[in-house]
Amino acid sequence: MLFTRATEYALLSLIIIAKEDKPLGTDYLSKKLNISRSFLAKILQSLAKQKILVSYKGAAGGFALAKSPQELSIKEITQAAEGRPINIFDCSSNQAACPSNQAEFCTLWPFLNKLQTKIDNFLDDLTLKDIME
Repeated sequence: MLFTRATEYALLSLIIIAKEDKPLGTDYLSKKLNISRSFLAKILQSLAKQKILVSYKGAAGGFALAKSPQELSIKEITQAAEGRPINIFDCSSNQAACPSNQAEFCTLWPFLNKLQTKIDNFLDDLTLKDIME
C-alpha cells in the first residue's frame, strides 16, 4: 500500500481540526504536529480543493472540516492527500496499466485486483470518525 507521509499528516491534521470548533491555521497545526509548515500547507490545500476542508482567510482564518467526520472516508482523504488513486501495485485496479507490458500473460493480476477491491471497500467504509475513536 502506498501511503506516504502526506496521508499520515493529512489524517493527523484532520483529527485535530475535527476536535475544534474553530478553523485552525497551518502554523498552529505544523507546530502541534512538529512537521514542515510548507509541506503541511500543500497537503491542506489539496484537501481543500477536494472539498474535504474549507479554507478561511484572514486573522481568524485557517481550515475547518467541510463535512462531518463520519462522512469522510479514509479512501477519500488518502486520495486527496496523495493526489492519485491508491493502488497496491500500478496495475492492481487496471490490468492495462501493467508496467511490464505483459498484462495478457500475468497470472498475478486476478489476485492483485481482488486484493485491491477489498482494500478499496475497507477504506471506503472506514471514516475519519472511526479512526478518531
